[in-house]
Amino acid sequence: MKSKLTNVLMLIGAILAFAPIVAVDYLLDTYIRYREKAVVQDYVATVSAHIDASAMDAVSALRKVIADSPSLCTPTFVTNAQAAIESSINIKQFLVENMDGVQYCDAYGRIVSHSPLSQPLPVPGLTETISVVKFGDMAMPALKITQTFGETRRISAFVPLLGQSEAAVSATMRPAAMMRVTLTNGLDIVTIGDPAGFDRRDSNADYISAQGYAGQFPIRVEEAVPFAMARTGYADLDVAFTVLACIASAAFLLFSLRYVRRSRVPAFNLERAIERNEIKPYYQPVINLRTGGLVGCEVLCRWEKKNGQVIPPGAFIDYAEVTGLAIPMTVSLMEQVRNDLGELSKTIPDMKISINLFEGHFRDVGIVEDVQAIFGSSPISFRQLVFEITERRPLNNSSVTTSVISGLHALGARLAMDDAGTGHSNLAYLATLGVDVIKIDRIFVDMIKPGTTQVPVLDGLIAMGKDLDCEIIAEGVETEEQALYLRSRGVLHAQGYIFAPALTIGAYKDLALALHATTGPQPRIVAPAAKAA
Repeated sequence: MKSKLTNVLMLIGAILAFAPIVAVDYLLDTYIRYREKAVVQDYVATVSAHIDASAMDAVSALRKVIADSPSLCTPTFVTNAQAAIESSINIKQFLVENMDGVQYCDAYGRIVSHSPLSQPLPVPGLTETISVVKFGDMAMPALKITQTFGETRRISAFVPLLGQSEAAVSATMRPAAMMRVTLTNGLDIVTIGDPAGFDRRDSNADYISAQGYAGQFPIRVEEAVPFAMARTGYADLDVAFTVLACIASAAFLLFSLRYVRRSRVPAFNLERAIERNEIKPYYQPVINLRTGGLVGCEVLCRWEKKNGQVIPPGAFIDYAEVTGLAIPMTVSLMEQVRNDLGELSKTIPDMKISINLFEGHFRDVGIVEDVQAIFGSSPISFRQLVFEITERRPLNNSSVTTSVISGLHALGARLAMDDAGTGHSNLAYLATLGVDVIKIDRIFVDMIKPGTTQVPVLDGLIAMGKDLDCEIIAEGVETEEQALYLRSRGVLHAQGYIFAPALTIGAYKDLALALHATTGPQPRIVAPAAKAA
């Protein structure tokens, strides 16, 4: 199982190492689509805004000429029309016609050459109509904005659709791009570029496109750029992304290989270390915050190799849990605890001993039999035992889990929820499990800073524990401010470096006997500079 797990980890590491290279095209394509979509949308908005501005300029000028001219085709009308044309960069001509299209007059006393390309369309919110025409010799279609004057005549203003030639517009567009202006009824006004591929929309024609409308006028503008063509503009970025992805892949691969290489020693030798009792229990004191007395201890572990090297639990606990070695490791630790603390438990009969269990223990009722066999005839009574449930993995609400918990309770032992608030616990979960002790994780204790008067999350956990009638123990207490804050909130028990780190059995016995013998204030024990896990 150990070799198989290591091979699986190496395979996963190799796959993940090449993930950046595989993902670089996807990430770059996503970035290009997002950026180019914004560019196309901006271009469409610019063209739409120009058409809207030109048409509205014609509407405003038309209304002003009509308002300032008592009658049409008079010298005053001609003067006003010419002034409007001279003051506008868009308007080309004014024309007065009858309802049949017979011309009466214009701004310059000439025949206005124009031919309709569309039927007049109403404009929502305006009394004027709009139509598309071919105006004079202009290659670009023009807009004819028309207002009825009386019952027999109408006056129109002419403005170019885009204000520049197709060649000039094409020069502002990217290669292979297509821009099209249509009426909202579908009539094509002008198309620049080849729209065939965009209109087919087959699987081989991937475009970035956008469309917009010229304000309230019934004119639609759309632009489309082939994605492949847009992507060619990002060649330098493509190279940079690829290089970075290769560097990231190489770094991750080296890290993975190094990690696997470093983790092979604890992985392959852990079972032998358990058999040799190299997994040693360490004891971190739990202190009463009011009296300074010893409440008990939490049993932690270290791997003490024959060469004197001490390996922290973070290097092998997860592996032990995954492979199932956590179960024989816990049995070994309990046997050593029985031998280490047997005599001390008779001297301090109220001392509590907390032992960590893993999710795997709650899938096998054998743990209850192990506890009974190890501590049944020892000086350590079952009521002194507290078994901590880690929140790293949720417990299945199964009959086996219930049997394990009921069995431990039946012996007289208690259950504690370790690292409360960081994982899967909630009120219903805690109540269902029948937890007796809640251990508040150090991340919440660390929220207590000098001058802190309230920590809502921490206070909520404490209130939850009290509502469930559970004993509360705070972990990771390192400062006097934290200890005082917790005590003021009714938390009586704590462990942490302000009191002592995890100690060898000899150091723990000395401390326990000293605290048991004294009735004075709580002693201060200075933690070593380098903290063990």
